[in-house]
Amino acid sequence: MPYPSDPSPRQAPHAIWRGIHQTLKQDSIGGLLLLCATMAALILANSPAASWYQALRNFTFGPEALHLNLSVSTWAADGLLAIFFFVVGLELKEEFVVGKLRNPRTAIVPVAAAVGGVALPALFYALVISMSGSDAIKGWAIPAATDIAFAIAVLAVVGKFLPAALRTFLLTLAVVDDLMAISIIAIFYTDHLAWLPLLLALLPLAAFAIAVQRGVRAWWILMPLGIAVWALVHASGIHATVAGVLLGFMVPVIATKRAGVHVGSNSKGEKVYEGLAAHFADRWSIPSSIIAVPVFAFFAAGVPVGGLSGFMQALTTPVALGIMAGLVLGKAIGITSATFLVTRLPGITLDPSLKWLDVLGMAFVAGIGFTVSLLVGELAFGQDGAETQYMKVGVLCGSLLAAFIGAAILTARNRSYRAAAKR
Repeated sequence: MPYPSDPSPRQAPHAIWRGIHQTLKQDSIGGLLLLCATMAALILANSPAASWYQALRNFTFGPEALHLNLSVSTWAADGLLAIFFFVVGLELKEEFVVGKLRNPRTAIVPVAAAVGGVALPALFYALVISMSGSDAIKGWAIPAATDIAFAIAVLAVVGKFLPAALRTFLLTLAVVDDLMAISIIAIFYTDHLAWLPLLLALLPLAAFAIAVQRGVRAWWILMPLGIAVWALVHASGIHATVAGVLLGFMVPVIATKRAGVHVGSNSKGEKVYEGLAAHFADRWSIPSSIIAVPVFAFFAAGVPVGGLSGFMQALTTPVALGIMAGLVLGKAIGITSATFLVTRLPGITLDPSLKWLDVLGMAFVAGIGFTVSLLVGELAFGQDGAETQYMKVGVLCGSLLAAFIGAAILTARNRSYRAAAKR
């Protein structure tokens, strides 16, 4: 049917129904740019150009009357990342409407894995902080996040012969992880809530929802409404990236005669339409992964380590150790154990094509926190100060170690699957 009123259970969100290969290719490019931006930030922050880099990060601009005279690094974190979270919101809604999260029996395994992958890292961090006597407990959520761009990029590099179900598992887990990270930011990292701007944000949000439900795609209508929602949410005290998710949730997933985009014809010659959520996600995922996330990383990852001695000192602080323990051990143990426990329930099983060693390797890869971890870290400790520097060292080293262990396991599994395919 050209306009599916009831999506088939076999349908999946746009990132999957466009093809895993295309998704991996795009995320691999985004992951590469993210890595380059991170390396550039680290080099600049520890070079003679460090003063220029810090001056650029701290340069402020924007209308003071609207409380938007923000530094460049804040614009990157609050503004550009809103684009990233808009795409996250679109993909979350697609998952709930037509994806794996639509069917509770199918969704329960990656959802349970995501919950374990959020709870255990936070617990590991809290244990390290409490045993050290540090008062940096407010950073408990830093190791709870998964950076989907880096994680998928690792799978793309080492996993050509890995089962497609493993990639789908990771994508779904990361989507649920993002939802929990957004909820944590909104609930636990909002200090002062101004109700008037928050209530006023409902007006442009409602106008945006009505427009997209009617099939409006004109940028000169939708973008001013989206910017208004973002500015009012920012003024309310809630982190402005939440506005991106709210806007994404407003976009319809199922194509209708009023709100649909023509994408081709079927075998009967009938025109085929897709929902606006898929259309917008396709359009905005490119600036999100190619511009927004790398620019944020460039301004967030630059940490002066003070040479080898300074780096080692930062690496042994409770904050850095807690984050590394959470990202490396907490993620791997949390995801794997939660998956194991939920599949002990009657009628709930792991995909037949997957082995437990595959799940363990994927769980380590999910320990690549980076983008959202850095964002939560700055919300917890601010953009400057000693704890912020320790946080960045912990996130970078923990993510790198988790990626290395996960890649090693999955490389071995990839060889095994490749050998089996040749038989």
